[in-house]
Amino acid sequence: MKAIAINGSPRKKWNTATLLENALAGAKDNGAETRLVHLYDLAYKGCISCFACKKIGGKSYGRCAVQDELTPILDEVAEADVLILGSPFYFRTETGEMRSFMERLLFPYLTYTPGYASIFPGKIQTGLVYTMNVPAEVMATINQDVAASASQFTMARTFGNCETLLCTDTYQFDDYSKYLCTAFDAQAKAKRREEVFPQDCARAYELGAKLTQAAKAG
Repeated sequence: MKAIAINGSPRKKWNTATLLENALAGAKDNGAETRLVHLYDLAYKGCISCFACKKIGGKSYGRCAVQDELTPILDEVAEADVLILGSPFYFRTETGEMRSFMERLLFPYLTYTPGYASIFPGKIQTGLVYTMNVPAEVMATINQDVAASASQFTMARTFGNCETLLCTDTYQFDDYSKYLCTAFDAQAKAKRREEVFPQDCARAYELGAKLTQAAKAG
């Protein structure tokens, strides 16, 4: 069993990365070998629209033809049993690095056929972990829930399944007084970080465990 988590945040020790680490802990405690990949460490681009992955009989049919530092990661993902993507929301969607990763990951498996059938050859359990500074009740008012649902839909269509974990109203930095952020109550943010974020971490652990158990069950 192998579980891979992909961190689409530029921060390696903050909300998104911490949740992914907890998810991998849940996977590891259920027998999986785990790895955490930080996308901001890699040099790569998004889809370049070469369509080599769609060329019938082509040497890159069904896989991304671009060769860069993302290529070995995509190869690992194709062989994994569990895949968890994590990203903060920037302007109501995943970070640019995560979007580029998802283009390269998903497009080669989706066909231009009625219903856009997937040709992903293996079996993999997938999850999405999102962090955001807005409260849960605000998500729908700014259409942030639409982006999360759209990505979940595409992941499920490609791999057959996808679980989503939302971590809202996050603590962004240690000292709010240093930044122009008067829209937020720093004390309330700190209190939520202390009381609620541990619960989010526990939910992430449960997600990793659940996906690994599902992968074991076949």
